[in-house]
Amino acid sequence: MKIKTLCTVFFLAQMLFSLAAQNNSKPLRVGVVGLTHAHVHGILNRPKGNDIEIVGIAEPNRDLAARYAKQYKFDLSMVYNTIEEMVEKTKPEAVTDFSSIFNHLNTVEYCAPRGIHVMVEKPLAANWKHAQKMVALAKKHQIHLLTNYETTWYGSNVKAYDLIHTQNKIGQIRKMVFHHGHPGPIEIGCNPEFLAFLTDPVLDGGGALTDFGCYGANLSTWFLKGETPKTVFCSVRHIKPKLYPKVEDEATIVLDYANTQVIIQASWNWPYSRKDMEVYGQSGVLECLNGKDMLLGAKLEDRGTPLVAEALPAGKNDPFAYFEGVVRGRIALQPFELSALDNNRIVVQILEAAKHSAATGTVVNWKKFFKE
Repeated sequence: MKIKTLCTVFFLAQMLFSLAAQNNSKPLRVGVVGLTHAHVHGILNRPKGNDIEIVGIAEPNRDLAARYAKQYKFDLSMVYNTIEEMVEKTKPEAVTDFSSIFNHLNTVEYCAPRGIHVMVEKPLAANWKHAQKMVALAKKHQIHLLTNYETTWYGSNVKAYDLIHTQNKIGQIRKMVFHHGHPGPIEIGCNPEFLAFLTDPVLDGGGALTDFGCYGANLSTWFLKGETPKTVFCSVRHIKPKLYPKVEDEATIVLDYANTQVIIQASWNWPYSRKDMEVYGQSGVLECLNGKDMLLGAKLEDRGTPLVAEALPAGKNDPFAYFEGVVRGRIALQPFELSALDNNRIVVQILEAAKHSAATGTVVNWKKFFKE
């Protein structure tokens, strides 16, 4: 009798395992929330694969939806006016949010109680109050809440982390300098729907400070393994007030840590688009010039042979493949990694402290400001 029972249990376990495997072999059912963020082109233009399937889109702007439907050859019948209608009709397992940064909270408030995983575009939230609510909801309902940055998928950044932390090529980090931005969203031709929230201090949480300051905050939090700064200082400028009357187009953030200083130069005034960084250690300097090209050496003027970073492996080389891997359980998020919630909570805190510093002209004490 016992043997028969054990056989039955074993058979049932095998059946459940087989069903789970079959379920995981199917593409992840993904809903798209909003089409106004220009980064949505990344998922709409993505070659069809076996990892994700777009099952529905929530976008009330029918003209915008029609424009993209024509461009990317999808049926307008899959576009719904609200997230509620889209979720009810299409039953997604996860959603990617391409609406305003301010709307990220609304998406998480609706999806988290329903067990729907969420990935938002950078940064996590428009302000610290929103971020706190989103973090609490994600933890309460045990969903994955990821934040996507273009720089997460740069092979150079991953190689730099390995050279610094595994191979100890430059010694302990003493200073990091980030240059992120472009000539300006109007100047580079961002579409009107994107500009409508990107240049709104409430809907985007700021201008260049939010748009590009978040990159350096995200990367430095990763490189410093979740350490928080002791102080935050920020200076902002309105160099082009006729183009950007409501938000700053220039921001410099200085973060002072126990043994490291981070300088984040976020700008809509660069003469070209750039996302690069310099990391100075006790015994050398490492530069990431773009997604693959690097320089490493003992001195800035003598950095030795240039390095070329390999592209990241399949499944970890783009946000949507990565999102699917995390949701399916094949990829385990590490503490304070670039997409992780713990990292991006700190990013929003840095941006919040920077905005307060810029508004008051003061240096923000981290512990006092956040009452830690």
